Formats: sequence, C-alpha cells, structure tokens
Amino acid sequence: MTDLKLFRLDTRVGDVELRGSTVALEVELQRRVEAGMEAMLGIRFLASEYPTGPWHRGRIDTLGLDENGAPVVVEYKKTADSGVLSQASSYLSWLCSARHEFEALVRERLGSEAVEEIDWRNARAVCIAGDFSRHDRVAVYDNRRRIDLVRYRVFDGGLLSLMLIESSPASAGPAPARQRSRERQEGAGDGLRAVPSLVPDGLRDLYGELDEALTAWGEVEVARLLHYIAYRRMVNRASVIFRPSHGVILVYLTLDPDTVELEEGFTRDMRGIGHLGTGDLEVRIGSAADLDKAGPLIRRAFEAA
Repeated sequence: MTDLKLFRLDTRVGDVELRGSTVALEVELQRRVEAGMEAMLGIRFLASEYPTGPWHRGRIDTLGLDENGAPVVVEYKKTADSGVLSQASSYLSWLCSARHEFEALVRERLGSEAVEEIDWRNARAVCIAGDFSRHDRVAVYDNRRRIDLVRYRVFDGGLLSLMLIESSPASAGPAPARQRSRERQEGAGDGLRAVPSLVPDGLRDLYGELDEALTAWGEVEVARLLHYIAYRRMVNRASVIFRPSHGVILVYLTLDPDTVELEEGFTRDMRGIGHLGTGDLEVRIGSAADLDKAGPLIRRAFEAA
C-alpha cells in the first residue's frame, strides 16, 4: 500500500477515516517542515530560500545537514510537479560545487565541530510533494546522486504525514536492503564486500545476523558511512559500530532509555555521552544470545518510525 490512511477511533459511529489533502500555499508546507525537520527528517535546518548565484539563478527552498553529516537540499511542491526531479538535480550540482560556501554556512549556524562532520560523498536532495509522476518515480533510480521522493498529506487537527515513496540508491554505501536481499538469493555475495574495513572478520557472521534483524521491518535504508552503518526509515533508527578488540558490536537505537529496564553490560543510557552515530540507547551484542535478547528492543525502535 503506497498511500497512508488515517482513522479517528469513535466507539459511537465506528472508525472514521480522515481525508488527507494538500496545502493551499507551498510556503505553508515549507514552514511546517522547517519548524520540525530534525524530528521529521533527521535534518538540521540551515537556511531558507538560499540563492544559488548568477549561473544557477535559483533559490533553494531549504538547506540542511542531516544526522549523518550529509548536506541536504529540500524542495517542496504543493501538488505534483514534473520538474521537481530536474530542479533537485540542478541544486545538488550547485551544492557540490559550492562546498566552501556551504561549510561557511554550517560553521555560522552549527559551529566548527559540525563542519568536521560533513560527508560530501553522500550529499542528497529531498523532494516533498503532494504526489510524483510515474516518470519521476522511475527516473530517480538513474540519478547519480541520492534523491528521496517524499509524499505529504495534511489532515484536520493540524496533522501532517510524510511518506518516503522512492529513493535513488546513489550513495557511497551499498545498495538498499531490497537489492542486498536479492543479491543473497542470487548468490552474488553477502552484501558486506563494499566495506571490508568496517566489518572485522571475527564479527562478520554475527553482523550478518544483526543485519537481517535490522532490515526485517519493511523498507529500511542501509547507509554505510565512514565510521558506522546507519539503518534508516526517513531518519536513523539504529547505528552500528564494531569493537573487534572486545568482540562486540555496539548498536545505538533511537529509543528512550527511560522506557527500557537497563542491564549492566548489555544496555546503557547514552544521553549526554558523546559517541559515533545516533541513538540514545546502547546495546552491546557479542553473541547470538545477545542478539536474541536485543530483538524486542530493535522491534520497538523500528515500530516507532
């Protein structure tokens, strides 16, 4: 099912479906997303209506930096627009040619430490629109840069829904979970060859089982970054880091530690403690038994997406 259905529970008349619609003005959508884009999309806001200079002659709706350090262009369309893909591609080209300008903006808004985290290999665009043409949904897979197509709907009561419709596989990491699953079935490999330096030999089998557990919850994007592997559904739900000297894999889940009965040596509250990746709950996995015990926590992290 590619469309979201929303219902209001009413014991008197039965469940009532809420009818979604589009906004009256494009800027209304832009302002709503910008106000909460870190929670909605995992993107830190940098600027609105950013001018791209005399050559590109445009204004980027929103510039941001995502939770994995990737520069992001966000474009909004009130309804469907056949030019949204070419516009996003054009702005990504500008972005990658204006690195110093973008880094200066990041330094001004987020500080020098954030500049050090910028990952130019994974610069991407997010297109948020009322709908997308079939041509755009097919063409996005041929784009050499990462572009996400996100459909929105607004509902009575101030509700806003965002649904990832398509995402181009272009990135520094491997193919999405669907393609990796197909490669396994066809005997093309275990999907880990792209980052041998990230996955230590002694943890490969355990990580293979963990990877299956983390990608079992529908469409999960796997982004292999410089220091960790992120598992995303619009935003990061889990970050995986290897500690071969201790024989463990650390998984940071986007889960409130206050809702978990912490167990010494297995789970830890990471709020206020710096670490690679994102997520407030650390889970230490050193064996198949640990992985089994982590299953319910992984499920909760992804069901909350």
